[in-house]
Amino acid sequence: MRQYQQIKEEHPGTILLFRVGDFYETFSDDAVTISRELGITLTRRNNAGDQTPLAGFPYHALESYLPRLVKKGYRVAVCDQSEDPAQAKAAGRKLVNREITEVVTPGATLSDKVLDRNRNNYIASVHPSGKVYGLAYADISTGEFAVAELPQKELQNVLESLAPSEILIGKKHKQTIPQWLNEYVVTWQEDWIYEGNYGYDVLLEHFKTHSLKGFGVEELAEAHVSAGALLHYVRENQRASLGHLRTMHAFENSAYMMLDASTKRNLELITSLQQGGSEGTLISILDETGTPMGGRMLRKWLMRPLTKLPDIRNRLQAVEVLYIRHDMRQQFREILKDIGDLERLVSRVCVKRANARELKQLNESLGRIPDLKKLLSDFEEPLLSEINSQLSVPDDLQERLEAALVDDPPAGLRDGGFIRDGYSKELDELREIASSGKEFIARIQKEMVERTQIPSLKLGYNKVFGYYIEVTNAHKDKVPDDFIRKQTLVNAERYITPELKEIEEKILSSEERSQTLEQELFQELLDYVAGFAEPVQNNADALARLDCLQSLAEVAYRYNYVKPSVTDGTEIDISGGRHPVVERFLPQGEPFIPNDVRVDSESDQILVITGPNMAGKSIILRQTGLIVLLAQTGSFVPAKKARISIVDKIFTRVGASDNLAAGESTFLVEMNEAANILNNASPKSLILLDEIGRGTSTFDGLSIAWSLAEYLHNQPAVAAKTLFATHYHELNELENLYERIVNYNVQVKEHKGKIIFLRKLIKGGADHSYGIQVAAMAGLPELVIHRAREILGNLESHSLDVTRSSGTLEKGTSAEKEAGAKKKAAREAVRKTEKQSAVPQMSLFQAELDPNLETVKHKLEGTDPNRMTPVEALMLLSELKRILENSES
Repeated sequence: MRQYQQIKEEHPGTILLFRVGDFYETFSDDAVTISRELGITLTRRNNAGDQTPLAGFPYHALESYLPRLVKKGYRVAVCDQSEDPAQAKAAGRKLVNREITEVVTPGATLSDKVLDRNRNNYIASVHPSGKVYGLAYADISTGEFAVAELPQKELQNVLESLAPSEILIGKKHKQTIPQWLNEYVVTWQEDWIYEGNYGYDVLLEHFKTHSLKGFGVEELAEAHVSAGALLHYVRENQRASLGHLRTMHAFENSAYMMLDASTKRNLELITSLQQGGSEGTLISILDETGTPMGGRMLRKWLMRPLTKLPDIRNRLQAVEVLYIRHDMRQQFREILKDIGDLERLVSRVCVKRANARELKQLNESLGRIPDLKKLLSDFEEPLLSEINSQLSVPDDLQERLEAALVDDPPAGLRDGGFIRDGYSKELDELREIASSGKEFIARIQKEMVERTQIPSLKLGYNKVFGYYIEVTNAHKDKVPDDFIRKQTLVNAERYITPELKEIEEKILSSEERSQTLEQELFQELLDYVAGFAEPVQNNADALARLDCLQSLAEVAYRYNYVKPSVTDGTEIDISGGRHPVVERFLPQGEPFIPNDVRVDSESDQILVITGPNMAGKSIILRQTGLIVLLAQTGSFVPAKKARISIVDKIFTRVGASDNLAAGESTFLVEMNEAANILNNASPKSLILLDEIGRGTSTFDGLSIAWSLAEYLHNQPAVAAKTLFATHYHELNELENLYERIVNYNVQVKEHKGKIIFLRKLIKGGADHSYGIQVAAMAGLPELVIHRAREILGNLESHSLDVTRSSGTLEKGTSAEKEAGAKKKAAREAVRKTEKQSAVPQMSLFQAELDPNLETVKHKLEGTDPNRMTPVEALMLLSELKRILENSES
């Protein structure tokens, strides 16, 4: 227990799995934790009076239990016996030496049972320094390693894209880091790791260079600190070489479209809003990759669409040729599905966690590359030619693996049997001895008879002497000088020789020695393969890119997508656009209704889209965003035709949600998202607004929505292309006031009090929202629907003196009183405005200097403020102001 406590103190914050014989044991709080998390029985130690909690499991079940703990966010230290108990006993020690062999954390694991084959598992290190944050991130399972220096807002967006499983931060920043960082699994590190040149020195030591200029990151001082801390942490935990982290690059954010967390969530790129899984997401439709590397890369492409036109066009060109050459694409798909996860295989090799079966898979995967290169040689497209050039066949590696490994190696290494016969002469001999010991002894006896010319010589064995040579007294004079007499019998003498003792040792320990030698040969093989990590990783990258391109081409072919025209222009013009996910999940026989959308920064900048609930406004918004995103990913798009000008950011404000844990109401979350859009949008952005102002009173919400639309139109710095879906059909008046605002509505038909959704976007605004009809479709009681129609009629006639309902709705309810008060307040505001401007207006009218002023007078005389809605009053004021401004000019 003293040994346990000492090791536990050296690894605070971890669950310590302590190897005792054939079990991994835990004690005290660790035992309580794993009992709860793993469903293992909690017991007590057997010592009298010792009530220390105890829980454990068999050592061979480690690969079953360990991943479950790591997936729950725990850090786990694995403490193994570093010597055979027999050795400790022979040395006179009762205590077996033990040491930590691995510390497994959510961000630093190589276990296949923890990792998702199609997702990267990132660990990040963050170093706050004033307004700049040093960032480093790596996927230990693939060898990816990058650094950056970013302001806080960009840092948040980057981390949201990476979704790291674990973030490292110095302890001194516990009280000062932004609150949103605490949403991740944070591991607090000792501050000295982040101080001075320690991080820089760790990087130089790891990469064995004199500077970091060759990686293009020499000037990123704060990033060096984070990167060094990350390497320090992983190296301490893995207790192994990190040779697969062979390079480091600067994270470049400007070459990619920015997608904030809200946009990624609302567009359901890789995670569903409802279930949280991948079902019903864009990636679930697009992922037809055959390799794990391709699956991971496709997710990166979707989360980081391109913004540089040449890169986009190169991808589209490659997808187009693979789309056209269907037979060739099918051949690529057949080959790719046989290729294993080269990135993670070589990473396991470098940290010496790979087994023989994984090496065999690595070799077989590399063996498919010549077939791919032969197919790729028929293509002249830049991207496919580049991939072909990047693919290489390491012949020496393949020859070595082929010579070393049997055709069907076992999954484990413990019992041997994975090294091929003929690879090692010594191993072959040991195996022969172990498998045919009697035949081997007979052969040795025959050789000795021939050498000594003693026909009666024989080899025997007993437990006292082991193997011996027996010669009858009649032939004693023929015994060679190197025979050592060991025992005298009545009629014979028994001898031994040094060579015979060696043979005896070989025979008696051949099986054990055979297994040990196989382990040694395998470790040598791992070292040899690790030397090829860089070319294997280059092959993995090229294969992943080819896999993504063929996947996009396959989806385009299956679902009738078209190649978009991507430009540096100002318009997004989509003909017959479809939602890529919704169309795949419609009931059998129900067609998806395509729609045209055209939005242009110079003409139709803001589309105000009205129509009832369930008409399809949200789908039109989302499909527009997804089509733009797909085009800039380099994918074909679900449409008849699409012309897409490059977008730098996509923003969405969709639906109602709250953040009660942070004290944020639905409306506050909505306003936070709106503020983020207005503060970060640019004229090259695309904004998708699905309702603004729904979380507050009608007048407040309408005012905010109106003002926000004006702001996006009138402020050049944020004049982004915008689709604005709303139930405030009063916003249709904006089209008459602003040249770049255009009204659209989703068409419906009303028949006998019911509505039929046509799902078609047409020009012009809707005059009402059909809310009561939708409520009836939802099954509200007929009494409620009938009374709602009565109240709506009174409200639309501006009369709040409603009569008592024949049901249970009472006159003068709090809702009616509140509505009446707000209506009255709005009218008073209009009258007050008129009174304040009455005197100067009248003096101008009396002057009769300008016919425009006479027009203002007539308009006011013909207006009844008591019957005006607040919006009508605002419209009138705006019109009068415009007339007076014309008069002044």
